[in-house]
Amino acid sequence: MKVAVIGTGHVGLVTAVTLAHLGHDVAGLDLDAEKIGVLAGGEAPFYEPGLLELLREGLASRHLTFGTSPAQMLPGAEVVFICVGTPADPDGEANLAAVENAAVDIANNADTGAVIVEKSTVPVATAERVLRTLHRERPGGTFHVVSNPEFLREGSAIHDALEPDRLLVGADDDFGLQSMRRLYSPLTSSGVRLIETDTRTAELSKHASNAFLAMKISYANAMARICELAGADVRAVTEVMGADPRIGPDFLDAGLGYGGYCFPKDVAAFERLAARLGYRFGLLTEVARINDEAINAALEKVQQVVWNPRGKRIAILGLAFKPGTDDVRLSPALTLAARLLALGAEVAGYDPEAGSNAKSALPDILVTADPYAAAEGAHAVVLATAWDEFRTLDLARLREVVSYPVIIDGRNALDSEALLAAGFEVHPVGRPSLKAAG
Repeated sequence: MKVAVIGTGHVGLVTAVTLAHLGHDVAGLDLDAEKIGVLAGGEAPFYEPGLLELLREGLASRHLTFGTSPAQMLPGAEVVFICVGTPADPDGEANLAAVENAAVDIANNADTGAVIVEKSTVPVATAERVLRTLHRERPGGTFHVVSNPEFLREGSAIHDALEPDRLLVGADDDFGLQSMRRLYSPLTSSGVRLIETDTRTAELSKHASNAFLAMKISYANAMARICELAGADVRAVTEVMGADPRIGPDFLDAGLGYGGYCFPKDVAAFERLAARLGYRFGLLTEVARINDEAINAALEKVQQVVWNPRGKRIAILGLAFKPGTDDVRLSPALTLAARLLALGAEVAGYDPEAGSNAKSALPDILVTADPYAAAEGAHAVVLATAWDEFRTLDLARLREVVSYPVIIDGRNALDSEALLAAGFEVHPVGRPSLKAAG
């Protein structure tokens, strides 16, 4: 099929390269000429495992093209994906200006009869607003709007797109539904489940899913606070919980909380949506509060072990909001770093992929080339993002370079006993601290 994708951010670019990999002819459209130049040259503007390879494959096969002109990229497309940003307004509502602008471009440039796909996370009833905009801009035109929310995890987005656990399509007419069945037939023919609903149900399902996952993370972090007060081990508690198939183990890792572009924004947007519909969803307010509390808990641990942060060096290992990505948007690691800087600390950080992005987002942080340089002269080391390479640190070397042998394991990712044996004082999350006798 001939497909156009409006927006080449994390969702749009992954959508474009994977659909091209499945054999569709895909045109990627973005108004950012610099980004389009990078993509057309075979380079990816952000890190995502497997993305660069599929990008270059698509360009080489000519199944994938990029451009900045709606007039050139949209005509002929049977399916047009809207993959633009929906950032939170100050009141938490999703800002849909880019979605509306995309609808206007589609109305003025796409072929009548095209299927318009909401891929961006949007509030319920957005599909109806998109359809209304299309008809206002192009009276007499025929368009079919469907909702096809993404369930991609940064760090494994290519895998999630090509081997999804489910596909969700919400459509209010048969033509749109049939078109999406055809689009995804390479996946459904191999056994991927396609869930078909109306558009409102699909739109609501995305917000409901993200908010629920955020709630599981906050629940684990609340349990961590209780375990610290009770002298219990949150890892053991959540392991018992996760063994129950009704609960499951995923998203029950206590730590610094969730971050990134999606969860914080979607929790706030879902709460505002519920309020607009007439329902007070106070649970989501508490989910967000506990998430912020997790970062403050790490900050308090730093203050307890170094006393006064002012003038002291704190090393932060991991700056991306999660492993497997260079995305630092609403990263708990950077939020912690900013709070330490505000207290007068010197903050040095290292991340395998996100160093330059972290420096752009937080210029006052010192970004180093390796974890040992970050820890040089540090009065405390905080493990903030659980990259695999941190699990195999040379602990003897690390012990040699720090000023104070203090580790705050903000993700419970390190071997506490090995750290203790190497001479470190260890402060995990939701578990007893370890300190050598004497």
